[in-house]
Amino acid sequence: MVPVVRVMRGCDVLAHSDALRSVYLDAFSAPPWNEDEEQAAEFAERLRDDARRPGFTAALAVAGRDVLGFASGWTTLTPFPTDRSYPQVAAGLGARRTNDWLCGAFEVDELAVRPGAHGSGLAGKLLAAATEGAPGGRSWLLTSVRTPRAMAFYHRQGWAQATHPSSDGKGIVVFLGPRHPARGLVPLPL
Repeated sequence: MVPVVRVMRGCDVLAHSDALRSVYLDAFSAPPWNEDEEQAAEFAERLRDDARRPGFTAALAVAGRDVLGFASGWTTLTPFPTDRSYPQVAAGLGARRTNDWLCGAFEVDELAVRPGAHGSGLAGKLLAAATEGAPGGRSWLLTSVRTPRAMAFYHRQGWAQATHPSSDGKGIVVFLGPRHPARGLVPLPL
């Protein structure tokens, strides 16, 4: 059965929270993430709050009754947040670029696809569907440099790496979406 991508806004996604928790666990239980059942439960708990964030959008890939993957995110607040990994993002971009490029943009928080659907193009479809309504085409995400496959995937999808990884090789990098107006301002090469 060919998966169908459905876009949901706000708390509508919560009807699928068990399925999303299951996809999350399947997608992130292997290295380099090594997430376990407890972390998948924490994701499901966060999802209840995240679904209430301004601009929350989720794209779900559904085949019959099975959810094969999802992408989710929201509009980044102004002023730029200081919890989670946001301080690393701000340090990598600097205060002015962080404010100008990321505040008010659509922030992709999660992209997860069940391993059996890898290589099918589903992740790209989910990412495109979740970011389609990004304000002014402005979307961004961060990922760990411990995931060279993910970094290569984002490059293939037309995302521009906007920050250098930390020198210890364990940091994060910021990517700007294919329609982000600042992507041409990213210093090259990265």
